[in-house]
Amino acid sequence: MTVFIDAEPYKWPYNGDLTKDNTCLIVIDMQVDFCAKGGYVDQMGYPLYTREPIDYIANILSCLRKEGFHIIHTREGHRPDLSDCPPNKLWRSKQIGAGIGDVGPCGRILVQGEPGWEIIPELSPLPGEIVIDKPGKGSFVGTSLDLILRNKGIKNIIFTGVTTDVCVHTTMRDANDMGYECLLLEDCCAATDPANHLAAVDMVKKQNGVFGAVSNSKTLIQSLSGI
Repeated sequence: MTVFIDAEPYKWPYNGDLTKDNTCLIVIDMQVDFCAKGGYVDQMGYPLYTREPIDYIANILSCLRKEGFHIIHTREGHRPDLSDCPPNKLWRSKQIGAGIGDVGPCGRILVQGEPGWEIIPELSPLPGEIVIDKPGKGSFVGTSLDLILRNKGIKNIIFTGVTTDVCVHTTMRDANDMGYECLLLEDCCAATDPANHLAAVDMVKKQNGVFGAVSNSKTLIQSLSGI
């Protein structure tokens, strides 16, 4: 049986080979540092547009958990000694007034084990759900994500999280280049600037889906129910 999700610019996945066994939902970096008062994004002075997709992601998680799909979460952060934080990344963060490793309202910014590094409680992983800890924007570099996906037989990845234009886009582009079939849920993502979010979503659709396809949570839930 083939299953397709209504999406732009093509029905996804391209070959209709969509099952709960070969498809994974990735929830990218829905952490206190990116989505809550006192975190990294807030300390940089950006409005917390990153909170807008929380309810949509929660709905998707509820649906896909019930249907038995694979769920993976990611967290961006660095070792307490910052030995895995590139000097240029550290320098840039300090220029904007939210230095990685500096103490803020949610503990040391973007440091593993600190309150700000944790995933927000509204979207907490359930026992048994894999959490990928990553030092950079993409979820593949410096992690075992690709090995985990291939060991599980994953061919299709559904992308949610923040930010659309940085960590989500980087991961989606890498996944596409590695041969995974990618779907971005536009209402389940956000950026620090809404214009960046819209531009990032539009980029995916170019060239008949240069990085994959775009849909939304309502369409996905309706299409996957009971497959």
